[in-house]
Amino acid sequence: MEEKWENKHIVFFDGDCGVCNFWVQWILKRDKKDQFMFASLQSDFGQKFLSERGLNTKIFNTMYLWKPKQYYLEKSKAVLQIANLLGGIYKLSWVGRIIPGFLSDKVYDMISRNRMKLANQKCYLPTPSERAKFIEV
Repeated sequence: MEEKWENKHIVFFDGDCGVCNFWVQWILKRDKKDQFMFASLQSDFGQKFLSERGLNTKIFNTMYLWKPKQYYLEKSKAVLQIANLLGGIYKLSWVGRIIPGFLSDKVYDMISRNRMKLANQKCYLPTPSERAKFIEV
């Protein structure tokens, strides 16, 4: 039986981070093609994703984008791919690929280190259609 997420792009994020939750909401509002689903890294699903790839299962400072059976991306590469997939004006962010990954990941890491100071944790209540895009809510 095929899972409802197998043909989607799955965004893994820190469920306890206000900045991360802001970006999940931002993607939800712009996902007109219904391409994305979401899972917190702390969830059983997120933990399984991390452990199957030998990634850290205790530190949640990295966003991942996973296309099942195809690829997964992390940090700035994930952000740029999400923007590209959203299309429209956001495709322009794809020019960010000209910046070497180690530099764009340095910026990503700097934001990640300070993310708890940048945004308050807010309790966001997704609509029923948005809630359906979350794995293990």
